[in-house]
Amino acid sequence: MDYTVLAELILAVHLAVILFNVGGLIVIPLGAWRCWRFVRGFWWRVLHLASLAVVALQAVLGQVCFLTDWQGDLLRAAGAGATREPLIAGLVNRLIYWPLPLWAFAAIYVAVWLYVLLLWRLVPPQRAPMRQIDSGSEVATRRR
Repeated sequence: MDYTVLAELILAVHLAVILFNVGGLIVIPLGAWRCWRFVRGFWWRVLHLASLAVVALQAVLGQVCFLTDWQGDLLRAAGAGATREPLIAGLVNRLIYWPLPLWAFAAIYVAVWLYVLLLWRLVPPQRAPMRQIDSGSEVATRRR
């Protein structure tokens, strides 16, 4: 099994999570201003809030992200010190991993999570409205 490939896959997942989290911080207020309905999608917003809550909680508890740990374990198992880091993976690593103390990350992530709670209040999510559909002889109710 090639642990380096798995480590790069974890890095790609980590980058996707970061893009989702940061993108939501920008898209939610922009979408509210531009009247984009999808920014009020309930489950999308719950996932965004929960994802950032996990990040903030891990930092407050003094833990690094489990994806970071997992990637590091895979790279150690692959003997990553003996091989040169691929160009794209190196660029993404420098973009994601900043040389700051853990308390600084905790403060940043808690502030970001509080901002997401504020967005929840200012741009409240909405559940899909119930609507009636005719299914022959009986009327059924379905979420959009």
